[in-house]
Amino acid sequence: MEIENLFLPLSIIVSVYTLAFIFYTIRSKSNSKMNLPPGSFGWPIIGETFAFLNEPQEKFVGDRMKKYSPKVFKTSILDEPTAVLCGISGHKFISSNEEKLFLSWRPQSTQKLFRSSYQKAASEITKRADSVHIGKAPGFLKPEAVVRYIESMESIVQEHLKVHWEGKSTVEIYSLAQLLVTTLSARFFTGLQNNNDRCVKFAELINIIASGLHTFPINIPGTEFYRAMKAAEAMRKEVLLLIKEKKAAVSSSGAKVTDIMSHLLFNPDPTGRFIPENEVADKVMGLMTGGFHSPSMATSFLIKFLGENPKVCEKVRTEQLEIASSKQDGENLNWEDIQKMKYSWAVALEVMRLVPPLQGTFREVVTDFTYEGYTIPKGWKVYWSSSSTNKIAEHFPAPEEFDPSRFENGKAAPAYSNIPFGSGPRICPGKEYARLQLMCFLHHVVTRYKWEVINTKAKIAGGLNPVPKEGFHIRVQLYNKLA
Repeated sequence: MEIENLFLPLSIIVSVYTLAFIFYTIRSKSNSKMNLPPGSFGWPIIGETFAFLNEPQEKFVGDRMKKYSPKVFKTSILDEPTAVLCGISGHKFISSNEEKLFLSWRPQSTQKLFRSSYQKAASEITKRADSVHIGKAPGFLKPEAVVRYIESMESIVQEHLKVHWEGKSTVEIYSLAQLLVTTLSARFFTGLQNNNDRCVKFAELINIIASGLHTFPINIPGTEFYRAMKAAEAMRKEVLLLIKEKKAAVSSSGAKVTDIMSHLLFNPDPTGRFIPENEVADKVMGLMTGGFHSPSMATSFLIKFLGENPKVCEKVRTEQLEIASSKQDGENLNWEDIQKMKYSWAVALEVMRLVPPLQGTFREVVTDFTYEGYTIPKGWKVYWSSSSTNKIAEHFPAPEEFDPSRFENGKAAPAYSNIPFGSGPRICPGKEYARLQLMCFLHHVVTRYKWEVINTKAKIAGGLNPVPKEGFHIRVQLYNKLA
């Protein structure tokens, strides 16, 4: 009986793989007539996905640049034929041809986790209207608007340090960075206040969801995608509950609300359509998940590099203490203060050069085009990786060294080389929010604490999220009780 129970699923797997192999062979023959980039598609279906998801991006991309071409190579990732465009010229080409040759694309796993991202809209116009609806939400992403949130941002950061750092001899910075980022995004995106338990739950769920964003969408128990789908279901329920609470609060009090979720709920899009609650929930989930790993990584690695480089840390502290001394008691930071944090931002840029928070991104090819003499067919995906530009010795001498002076005194990296927030029309719209969040945290932590990294040789995961496998543990010492 047990053998019979095993036979059916095994026979299904064999049949599916056989059909896929036939399809793969047919597709390969049709592609063979074109002058495709050099490279390898790897195994049918699997392609080179496992290497892509598990190796450091620097190794995956770097090895193939050496083997095939430093300009472009082909591969297969998540069962998608993909051209990887490398170097500054590759980044510039993709950025310059957004909406012409390329459209934004997300893997099936990502699409299925956020249902509204794959539900077919009535037309491309409707989808763009939704994008504009979020992009033009009042007071959210422009610097002069983001600064309005600095008071609540500082309050959250100070409370976070009081609860999770004060009185501790050691802390694990990566998990705490995830919690802080989630707490800030919950306030910014949903208006959630003073609910640590909910934010802890959100952080746990988003962490699981994020692990399934780039994987095969096999929704069976035991797979990473299955766990991510379960977490997405739980997250969706939590956000829908928040939506009901928000509507009830607005209905009873008539209070004006200024968070993104409220804007989506109570304002029609440019076509006059009110977005259904389940779609609002999916969009909020997407925003919170999209703003999870990158700022958590940037925050964690910033603390790590400063802990390992005390002279740099002391220079940052001097700059931040000078800003703090110019403020009245209880006075918040403002955008002018953020602009004064020149050395601190140079340090952050160097950290993000060495460990890019945005490892790379995919696009879908909408029409055949030629690049470096090779044909890239319609329907293929293109991928750019920051690892192909962030350590070019010509632009960054001694590229493996941590050297914030590269960005001091107005120095800027060559265009399309160090791009922690992406580039071109699709540059991260939350760039200034991320900068404010990072500098606000750094201001308060460096003026109040000193620290050293305990596990300096922490193992870092490969793939698109190079996170510390066991976290970053630091030894903490109070520097200034009154800061």
